[in-house]
Amino acid sequence: MAQLQQYLRSRSYTVSEVDAEKNSVTFEGVIRPSLFLAVFLSILATVGILCLILVWSLLFPNWTAAFSLLILLAPTAGIFYWKKAARKERVSLKLEANTGDRISPQSLLTVTAHRDELIQLQRSLNLKPAE
Repeated sequence: MAQLQQYLRSRSYTVSEVDAEKNSVTFEGVIRPSLFLAVFLSILATVGILCLILVWSLLFPNWTAAFSLLILLAPTAGIFYWKKAARKERVSLKLEANTGDRISPQSLLTVTAHRDELIQLQRSLNLKPAE
């Protein structure tokens, strides 16, 4: 459990709620947008707008110079992503005692989080999912 809490703190999660009756702890953190994705989306928007300008300039040759100004809209895709992509994530940990097996009593840790966070958690701590 301490290793899991250390992992969550290293990913900038903070404890937001502790429920002693249910043996659960809830962490909250803000997921930042990716600079790579913002640049990538801007590049994709640039390519898309260039294709659109090409088609329109073939259809309307007199307007080619005006259509070329549309390329100035391409960075708005990255800006829109950057402003809207930050989100608050919650990770809940619940410790349950397994009393069914008397030979090797073990505890069961239930982690509730976003799918991507669970995948990263399994990779980092070499955890296995419950059967």
